[in-house]
Amino acid sequence: MQHELLAQPAMSVAKLTLAAGESVTCEVGAMIAMSTGFTVETTSRNKGGGGGLAKGLKRMFAGENFFLNHFTATGPNETLIIGPSLLGDIMHYPMTGGTLVVQGSSWLASSTGIEIDATFQGIGKALFSGEGMFWVKCSGAGDLLLNSFGSIYQIDVQGEHVVDTGHIVAFEDTLEFRLGKASKSLVGSILGGEGLVCKFSGQGKLYCQSHNPPSFGKLLGPKLRPR
Repeated sequence: MQHELLAQPAMSVAKLTLAAGESVTCEVGAMIAMSTGFTVETTSRNKGGGGGLAKGLKRMFAGENFFLNHFTATGPNETLIIGPSLLGDIMHYPMTGGTLVVQGSSWLASSTGIEIDATFQGIGKALFSGEGMFWVKCSGAGDLLLNSFGSIYQIDVQGEHVVDTGHIVAFEDTLEFRLGKASKSLVGSILGGEGLVCKFSGQGKLYCQSHNPPSFGKLLGPKLRPR
């Protein structure tokens, strides 16, 4: 599968080119346009039969859809254009083994060699971080496409790094995080508008987004007319 990222970083879309018989799995509703030589299968299972009801439900708890769309090219050089629901960036992550933990709604598409599952982060972290109890877990080898609200930037963590909750896109499973105060004083953290933050530790790559959907929603909501 060949990929080309267009209109980065504000309104990104991905143009995928597939060979005959090649498949890609996408988030439901991600397709913008495609050539006519594709078959489309919608199922709760990963391509090849893995998963099913249990994994579909876990993906829902992680903020993704219960179903997955599988696009298979029936001829050479078939093209598929996909994009996220929010305005922002798309990142290509080449997986060669290992696991990448992705925040809910940031997984966009992946090749069939990647297993899409969900992992439980704990009730405490879910309640206080503002994220769901489950995160998407991607493992295997192949091409992975992630999306964000705003642009995506990479941090190579060597020891510790602090990120505001809601700005996490993904991180390698060699990293761990715990919740903590932004400053020494909890009152100071709250009055300063930062509140709780995620404190990562270990060695690995961390991907963050420049903007925060919940904060944008709080700003936009009062300006909308009631229905």
